[in-house]
Amino acid sequence: MAEWDASLDHVIPSSLLPPFWAKFLVGFASLVCFAWSYDGDFVFDDSEAIVNNKVAGVVGRADLLGALFFLLSFLGYCKAFRETNKEGTHSTFWVLLSILLGAVAMLCKEQGITVLGLNAIFDIFVIGKLNVLEIVRKLLHKNRSLESPGMLRTGGLLFRMTLLALGGAGVLYVRWKIMGTGPPAFTEVDNPASFADSVLVRAINYNYYYSLNAWLLLCPWWLCFDWSMGCIPLIKSVGDWRVIGLAALWFCLIGLICQALCSEDSHKRRILTLGLGFLIIPFLPASNLFFRVGFVVAERVLYLPSAGYCMLLTFGFAALSKHTKKKKLIAALILGILFLNTLRCVVRSGEWRSEDQLFRSALSVCPLNAKVHYNVGKNLADKGNQTAAIRYYREAVRLNPKYVHAMNNLGNILKERNELQEAEELLSLAVQIQPDFAAAWMNLGIVQNSLKRFQAAEQSYRTAIKHRRKYPDCYYNLGRLYADLNRHVDALNAWRNATVLKPEHSLAWNNMIILLDNTGNLAQAEAVGREALELIPNDHSLMFSLANVLGKSQKYKESEALFLKAIKAHPNTASYHGNLAVLYHRWGHLNLAKKHYEISLRLDPTASGTKENYGLLRRKLEQMQKKNI
Repeated sequence: MAEWDASLDHVIPSSLLPPFWAKFLVGFASLVCFAWSYDGDFVFDDSEAIVNNKVAGVVGRADLLGALFFLLSFLGYCKAFRETNKEGTHSTFWVLLSILLGAVAMLCKEQGITVLGLNAIFDIFVIGKLNVLEIVRKLLHKNRSLESPGMLRTGGLLFRMTLLALGGAGVLYVRWKIMGTGPPAFTEVDNPASFADSVLVRAINYNYYYSLNAWLLLCPWWLCFDWSMGCIPLIKSVGDWRVIGLAALWFCLIGLICQALCSEDSHKRRILTLGLGFLIIPFLPASNLFFRVGFVVAERVLYLPSAGYCMLLTFGFAALSKHTKKKKLIAALILGILFLNTLRCVVRSGEWRSEDQLFRSALSVCPLNAKVHYNVGKNLADKGNQTAAIRYYREAVRLNPKYVHAMNNLGNILKERNELQEAEELLSLAVQIQPDFAAAWMNLGIVQNSLKRFQAAEQSYRTAIKHRRKYPDCYYNLGRLYADLNRHVDALNAWRNATVLKPEHSLAWNNMIILLDNTGNLAQAEAVGREALELIPNDHSLMFSLANVLGKSQKYKESEALFLKAIKAHPNTASYHGNLAVLYHRWGHLNLAKKHYEISLRLDPTASGTKENYGLLRRKLEQMQKKNI
């Protein structure tokens, strides 16, 4: 067993450092690389995966979890051969556990299932020591005895291959039962090459994407959060200079594969096979070979292949150091590569601290990517810089004239700036391109409502609701339209629908209370207000609206309590003080009324209604003072 362990350690060596120091070194290196962003914001798709995700945020760690269980599965398969006393035999328990861990890896990330393929390659070429060169020679010499000594020692190989195949088929079947027969539907902007009519164009571009991925492993200086939407223009002819990249890739790969399969050195074959297995096999699901994927380049899919790259790089430097006397130069080169990659990791980590840094870093890498300009514009709009946001949104639409989300957001900003005509044109174009774009239909309705085109606005709102049944904001805006048209019952029904779909929709509740109050339905307004506050007890605007209703119903004490609670939450809102003053004025608490009128006028000196009421109060106080004299 000791000899067998030594042979296996020669291929997958244990750490030369004691376990504690090995873990400490890896942990320290990780800390140096990523400490710069530990307190950063949730950025890009973190919003959907973590911030707005109600079940768990662990979905944002899919790649890390997938890689963890992938490596555990592989190590478990290695353990299957360490647990036996005889070379070539195995522990069935560890093989089965490896398959189970591979299934867990796939549940975390689809590419996790490729560990079963890696285990098979490892078993055949590393454990079984299959020598392709020897087999070819025997075939050429018409030798019927094709079994190599390595293959003879692995009598359980067929059994293990059967277990791996059955395990993989079972996992894929379960996946098919849960998620259906095929991958999600993608659009041309996600992966342009996969939509090309020519098979040759598709093949050339797929291979160019592979070369780009290889370059990102070698020199990770061009990094971008998204590589779609024109980031990488299609290669449409073999005359494109970028074909050199894919030629260089296949020249290197074929050389390595030939060495891995045909080298006379058994140890070299096994190391190169394992390194190439880690490099290529986990990447296969992203290769477009089996099905269309929804990206051009995705840096995350290189996480597992980077392990193979590190193996090959280490082996290459080790081989180079054996054939040169300049070992210090080799050591300096290795340290230089480690330093540069650590530096790049620190810089990139800093770019992920905030959306502004992340999106702007992509402008120099992918200036033709409409999504990059869209995200920069969206970030600027969220910060209130509408002028700059418009510029980036326009550039996004210029780069991709069918980018409906950019049109929608640009239309929204133009609507807020009262540039209604252009806003309507953009939103109309967006729904023409994507007829089921519910948000654009709703925003188009808002613009049409502002243009007093009420019938068209109602139709737009109805279309939005048809495409998105549960759309509380659209029901809210539809209610506003009906209120403008004095269709009070329809308005109340629309707002009620909004609150049913979204019970915390404060604006819809408020509008119901105000409309019922204005139409003299004080009892119904009070009931709605109390219902709303039960659901949203800390909403100061609801407290204010209900307090107004209670004051008109002469429930002064309860109204006062709600006004004071609203003022405590927002002490600088002039209308809160002004309406509380009106309550005190009606109630006969004139000094308190005077105090809150004055506070309200200090906060908003232009409030004409408050000025008028304050004047009436002062005259009343003067008359009372004269009577007393």
